[in-house]
Amino acid sequence: MPGLLRTLQRHRLRRRPFPPGWLDFLARRVPFFRELPTELRPRFLELLKLFAWEKEFIGAGGFTITDEVRVVVSATAVRLVVHLDFSYYDRLREVIVYPDAFRIPDRTGVVLGEAKNWGTVILSWQSVLAGLADPRDGHSTATHEFAHVLDREDGAFDGTPELRQYSHYRAWAAVMGEHFHKLREGQSAERQVLDDYGGLNEAEFFAVATESFFEKPRQMREKTPELYAELKRFYGWDPAPGT
Repeated sequence: MPGLLRTLQRHRLRRRPFPPGWLDFLARRVPFFRELPTELRPRFLELLKLFAWEKEFIGAGGFTITDEVRVVVSATAVRLVVHLDFSYYDRLREVIVYPDAFRIPDRTGVVLGEAKNWGTVILSWQSVLAGLADPRDGHSTATHEFAHVLDREDGAFDGTPELRQYSHYRAWAAVMGEHFHKLREGQSAERQVLDDYGGLNEAEFFAVATESFFEKPRQMREKTPELYAELKRFYGWDPAPGT
């Protein structure tokens, strides 16, 4: 979508009132919403309605897209950019939702989620709900896949999204690279914080680290403080206090 058209569309969407019934979906399905600081909620809700109305949601495998699905999925996406900018989702066009695990022609076995290069995220609804139901287990399929979208926004799935400042790239590369290799080597601190799947490549490391940053922040801050600090600087969150 051309930049001017997107800007005009988002301006119109921002002017539409937030549907009151959506707050019930957040209260019932999204535990982290209850923990949001009061002053942050207006921005979170504004970005949520932008995501829910701008992105195309498509049901697959017999699944029906409802307002509840739009709101819950959008909430998981918006948490990543509430301190960044909504433009990180400019390349994302559609979200495909299956009722449960699904198969992809070029992959073996079943899949719970995938982010495609051309601007599509595919999710299992049951996996989305499972990730939200236990907000401290370190696993959230939706968070993982939307982290890939942020990573891809600068042109490649390489584990390095567009950072806030050019001067941040050197420290990012050093810290992320160090912990990626330590995870691949099976070192204890990293394995206590991060899923082994993060050792597959740099892109998966960033997505797995993002899951842990939001779901296991205290453990990450204690076991891998440098990694926590880099993610904190990028996302603009400090989720560890009070957890």
